[in-house]
Parts: sequence; structure tokens; C-alpha cells
Amino acid sequence: MAHSRTENPSLSPAELLPLGRRFRIVLVLGLLTALGPLTIDMYLPSLPAITGDLHTTAAAVQLTLTGTLVGLAFGQLLVGPLSDAFGRRWPLLAGIAVHVLASVFCVIAPNVAVLGALRVLQGLGAAAASVVAMAMVRDLFSDNSAARLFSRLMLVVGVAPILAPTIGGLVLNWTSWRGVFVVLTVVAVTIMGVSALTLPETLPPARRRSGGVIGTARDYGRLLTDRVYVGLILVAGLAMAALFAYVSGSSYVFQDEYGMTEQQFALIFAGGAVGLIGATQFNVRLLRRWKPQQIMTGALIAGLGFGLVLVVLTATGIGGLTGVLIPLWLVLAMVGLVMPNAPALALSRHGEAAGTAAALLGAVQNGVGALAAPLVGLFGVGASAMAAVVFGSMLSALAVLYLVVRPHRLVATEPVKAVAVAH
Repeated sequence: MAHSRTENPSLSPAELLPLGRRFRIVLVLGLLTALGPLTIDMYLPSLPAITGDLHTTAAAVQLTLTGTLVGLAFGQLLVGPLSDAFGRRWPLLAGIAVHVLASVFCVIAPNVAVLGALRVLQGLGAAAASVVAMAMVRDLFSDNSAARLFSRLMLVVGVAPILAPTIGGLVLNWTSWRGVFVVLTVVAVTIMGVSALTLPETLPPARRRSGGVIGTARDYGRLLTDRVYVGLILVAGLAMAALFAYVSGSSYVFQDEYGMTEQQFALIFAGGAVGLIGATQFNVRLLRRWKPQQIMTGALIAGLGFGLVLVVLTATGIGGLTGVLIPLWLVLAMVGLVMPNAPALALSRHGEAAGTAAALLGAVQNGVGALAAPLVGLFGVGASAMAAVVFGSMLSALAVLYLVVRPHRLVATEPVKAVAVAH
């Protein structure tokens, strides 16, 4: 029999639910967090095919990835406050409905401009799923239970990018790139249906914010006046830019330049994702001995060194494919060490507004990442262009860390528990 809140007021709302229902809710929250990575990564193997079919350029097609990231960035800023003011369910379901409609129209997109606009709407819908899932965790769980669940959800976010290009490659075996968006439509409809049937409203009217637009603007303004917080979220965003330079350029580099099939590319992409995820999990062990700012600083310095090696090897052609993969995967591993620690340090400074701070963090990460995607195409798409943007992103992150954050003076205002995160 379930305990009542009166009998034990220390129980979180989730602990009052029957075990089976709690498990179903957690499972659906995991599906929600997977929608964003699936939306971003499932169509990556088809980027060269889209370029040819729509008679456009690689840079223009990469802007469709930028559009997705812009939608994710703006959507987090929009949906976060809406879910605080009006509850969790309707912003969630409305956002996924937008994703479904955008996915349907992507199937019949006549040109790259329309496809890019629709990808922005897909990003908005995916942002709703991600933001509301995290908010529901905060509503339902507390203390260690919440921390453990956040870790599990972040692992979903890490595994999804491994599976997404593989799924996309398999879809391309029997249909065109448009079939990838048919699959995304089915996925979004399924997630919307199980969310409507499974997830309760977790934010009662008494706990909803009533400050409106002015209150939200005031919260964001307060965050933007904190130099260290702004510096840390920029470091996180620039590390994400290095990652998205790889994400946007890798399909062209490995398929067009090195002649890989779509399925071979999916395996290469999975290898990079495994390194990234492995680093985020290894970060938990490192935290037993070093502070988050020490790990972050060391990772950026090492990542800059590996990025320089990548630039030299791609420019000279030394080492061939191996000369690209090894330093590239090492850079991704260093990004995997930056990604948990920079956000954890940033959010530790604003526990009183953690939701708003997290929304701004996510928006900056996706927004800066969105800038990196078309740069690879503008510089020529090839391995050297990708390497240059990766190196430039790591150099910029290290510069912001030392000039703005000043890690030697950095002290977290609250105990930091860096959660393993991955794209």
C-alpha cells in the first residue's frame, strides 16, 4: 500500500506512486530526452544525398542543422517559463505536436530553404520535450533520487546520438532521405501518445509562477550580470561548438573525402560518440580527486593540443584516415570532460533560479553550436575545414575560461555534483 504524505512528509511525490507507475513515468521521461538527439542526428548520413537531391550546396544543407539548433536554443528559453506558469503537460504536448507537423512537412520539402525553416520548428518541439522532462524530474524527485535519475537521463542523451545515425543509415538502405523524416514523424507521434497517457501534471497551480514576462526578463537579466556564470556557459557553448563542427562536417569528410558508405560512416560516428560518453562517465571518477574547475581547465588545454595535431595532420595528409580519427576522437573525449563540469559550476551559482539558469545554459550551448555548423561548409566542407573550426572552438573556450571565468579564483557557491552529460 502506498504511503501517504501525512505519514511521511519527507517522501517525494514520485515515492508516493506505485512502483510500476513510477517506472513507466521514468521510461517516458527517457523517451522525451531522446527526441532532441534523434532529431539532430538521424539525418546526418543523408546530408550529402540532400545536397544532391535539392540541387544546393553543402553549406546550405548544414544550415538546416543550424536551424534545428536555433530551434532548440530558442525553444528552451520559451518553453521553460511557459511550463513554470501554466503547468507541464500542455506545453509538452503542444511542443511535440509542432514537431510532428514539422516532420510531416519535411517529408515533402521542395527546397533547402523550406527544409531549414521546418528544422527550426522541429528543434522547438524537441526543446519542449527536453525542458519539460527535466522540469518533471525536479517536480517528482528530490535529493539523491533526482541526481541518480538525471544521470540516467543524460546517458539516454548520450546513447541516442550513437543509435540515430545508424538508424538513419539503415533507413537509407531502402528509401531516400525523406524516409528519415517519416521515421521521425512516427517516433514523435509515439512519444506524444505515451506522454499523454502516462505523464501526470506535476506542477500544481499553487506552485506556478505568476511573474509573467516581466518576472522572466528579470530572472534572465540577473543571470546575465554574473560575469562568471556567463563565462562558464560560454565555455560550455564553445565546447559544444567543437562537437557540432564535427557533427555537421563528418558526413561530408568521411563519405565524400574518404569514400565511406552511409553505414560505415554511422559506425565511425558511433566510435566518436562512445569516446565522448566514456569521458563523461570517467569524469565521475576524476571528481573524487580533482575539483571540477581543474578537470575543465586540463581538458581544454589537452583538447587544444589535440586540435592542433588534427589541424596539422589534415593539412598535410599525414596518417590518412587514422591521422584524422585519432586526434578527432581525443578532442571529443576532452569535450566530454568539459560538458559536465562547466554547466555544474555555472548552475551551482544560482540555485534559487536553477530552472531559468538551466534554460539559458541550454540556449547558449545550442546557439553557439549552431554557429559552428555552417562555418565548416563556408570553409570548404573537407577535413581541414572541420579541423579548423574544432581547433578554433577549443581555443576560444580556453580564452574565455582564462580571461572571463579566471578558474584559479573560481569557487562554487554550492556543493557541485557534476552529472555526466553528452550530446
